[in-house]
Amino acid sequence: VLRYSGLRRGCHDPRRHAMEQDKALEVYDIIRTIRDPEKPNTLEELEVVTESCVEVHEIGEDEYLVVIRFTPTVPHCSLATLIGLCLRIKLQRCLPFRHKLEIYISEGTHSTEEDINKQINDKERVAAAMENPNLREIVEQCVTEPD
Repeated sequence: VLRYSGLRRGCHDPRRHAMEQDKALEVYDIIRTIRDPEKPNTLEELEVVTESCVEVHEIGEDEYLVVIRFTPTVPHCSLATLIGLCLRIKLQRCLPFRHKLEIYISEGTHSTEEDINKQINDKERVAAAMENPNLREIVEQCVTEPD
């Protein structure tokens, strides 16, 4: 009974919940300034990412699962994969704590969300994409903080 109620693992520990919320805000603060690949706006300004799209769960001692669900501006957005790549690269570089990262398109918001979700969560595909100099330059422009 305790295992299924969550009490056994401390799932209802208010300190743990507060720490996870603090980490989620920290993650959001990192991704909100990423610029859209084709517009001069940030992902926050376009509401591609919001505070509520970030979840953080403690999965081990000082290790966290970070889950991001972003919403492309249109259901056929051709740059959704690139946006996911930008999210992944910026978080890999900037997160100050150990983490596993899962990035998804919000359910029902893109015509090819399943394929894109597979791509942006595949380490080999991400590495291959970042070997492309043109793609790497676009990602760098999107993730670099403004002066």
